[in-house]
Amino acid sequence: MGKRTAYPDEASLTRSSAVLVGQGLRRTFGSGATEVHALDGVDIEVPAGAITVVRGPSGSGKTTLLNLLGGLDRPSAGRVLLDDGRVLSELAEKEVLAVRRQRIGYVFQSFGLVPVLSAAENVEVPLRLQKVAVGERTERVEQALAMVGLERHAKQRPYELSGGQQQRVGIARALVSRPDILIADEPTGQLDSETGALVMDLLARVTHEQQIASVVSTHDPVLMGRADQVVQLQDGRRVAPDADR
Repeated sequence: MGKRTAYPDEASLTRSSAVLVGQGLRRTFGSGATEVHALDGVDIEVPAGAITVVRGPSGSGKTTLLNLLGGLDRPSAGRVLLDDGRVLSELAEKEVLAVRRQRIGYVFQSFGLVPVLSAAENVEVPLRLQKVAVGERTERVEQALAMVGLERHAKQRPYELSGGQQQRVGIARALVSRPDILIADEPTGQLDSETGALVMDLLARVTHEQQIASVVSTHDPVLMGRADQVVQLQDGRRVAPDADR
């Protein structure tokens, strides 16, 4: 029987500045000869009002880590802790879904917009799932679009928008629920360098102004300047952020 990992008590973590904590996170796929260790004992603390950039080459475990932190997957070992003392990775599926809807906003590399819906309707989707009243939905969608500078594009559909504008709609959709945690997986991956820099500037501004705990994965070294802290991954493990990778 393996040695039990010693974790800090929940009360001490709740008093810390971290909104989201990953402890000893491991994720294994397959078994036997096909077993792959996507993550191997990663620790991470994500504070409010800061962008934590997860950096590393393709296959280093960035997406796997974000999926665990965002409650989209469960670790094979280790745990994900919320600042209210709950262990996200051990909650029942219904409770995890509630946390995802109420506390976490997601931004995806592929934008993830519904083609037949307007920008405003795409942003409204999370509020419909939460059964927010119509009047409040309208007000919050307008505020979210204004936050990303797209209030004049509310009625346009994704194909009528540029890639950068589509990603900004995705960010507005992530923010409309007023989350305190933001998970962004390669949000600039499909954008040119200039547009990508603008999107990262937007994420940084919103993170600091709204005091959101943001985790952003990227392999682009140019975007490191927007990071408040950097978590470097290599082959599923955390390494020194100044390592030459």
